[in-house]
Amino acid sequence: MIKIELTLAEQPFTLMLSGQKIVQIFHRNQAIAFDTPREHYYQFSHEQQLIGIDSSAVNEQGLALFVNHEFATQLTLPAVNHEAPKKGLLGLAALGFKLFKSAKVIKVALAGASVAGYAWLFSIEFALMLIACLVVHEYGHVRAMKYFGIKTKGIYLIPFVGGLAVSDDKITTRWQDVVISLMGPAFGLFTSVLGVVLYYATEMEIFAGVAVLSALLNLFNLLPILPLDGGHVLKSISFSMRSWVGLSVCLLGVLFGLWLSYTFGLMLLVFFLFIGALEIVFEWRGRHTSHLLPLDKYGQGFSAVMYALVVAGHVAVMMHFADSENAILSLPVKILSS
Repeated sequence: MIKIELTLAEQPFTLMLSGQKIVQIFHRNQAIAFDTPREHYYQFSHEQQLIGIDSSAVNEQGLALFVNHEFATQLTLPAVNHEAPKKGLLGLAALGFKLFKSAKVIKVALAGASVAGYAWLFSIEFALMLIACLVVHEYGHVRAMKYFGIKTKGIYLIPFVGGLAVSDDKITTRWQDVVISLMGPAFGLFTSVLGVVLYYATEMEIFAGVAVLSALLNLFNLLPILPLDGGHVLKSISFSMRSWVGLSVCLLGVLFGLWLSYTFGLMLLVFFLFIGALEIVFEWRGRHTSHLLPLDKYGQGFSAVMYALVVAGHVAVMMHFADSENAILSLPVKILSS
């Protein structure tokens, strides 16, 4: 990957190239959208003008610049900036995580350990309900990834932590991050609603338990805290506004998470907060070279509405059983009201 700094029409632009292919274009540290009408030719709109860049002569240190489809000038490329890969403990951790993802046999072992662990803590019925809710939630993430053409490694169940949908590719836009993050809780909402329907059809409380458990798990996942799904939605919206806005909002999410963990004694949440803090650091350090296309104002508002609707759906399911004589069914609402 090659990083090139240019000045076009007295405005600073940054090009990220891989060979003769332009991967991303930035203006004032913000990614901008561009089209590729033909090979090695890229165009985008800037100040009501159509800017075209021909990269076919990159190997000869040249770029051809076009304005409104007319040739403007031939640019001589400055010295390229080859970014060296960062090494250290974090790099080793990333390598270890990739090795973990490639070991498919671990899926079965983790699933078995999850069922056994939850059955030992509670009961086999509760364990099976919990695993079903987790699988449906993670399947929502997987379906969203496949919709965007992102290759996946599948679903991993992690004992006493939850589940993880692992991708084999990187996302390229903030919108993809929002949709993939929200599809897990959205599929979980389908599970909750189905549980309510089956409860009234059969009068079996186990289906009500599935509905309430699914709502509680997914509502927890929608907390605006990284690396939870709600935190990813919040990060995509806030970092699309400004980098400093994204940093400030995500740090507020960390403080909110610390307050929750202290108030309710949620030590597992502290573990999530540590991972989320690392993600915030990486996002901030890479803000100038991020390849993610930001959300426009319409996308920011639509993402916020989608998030609010999914949250409201899960709260409605929990409120539906608020007056239940069964202490388990009414417990989530008591937690919320506290």
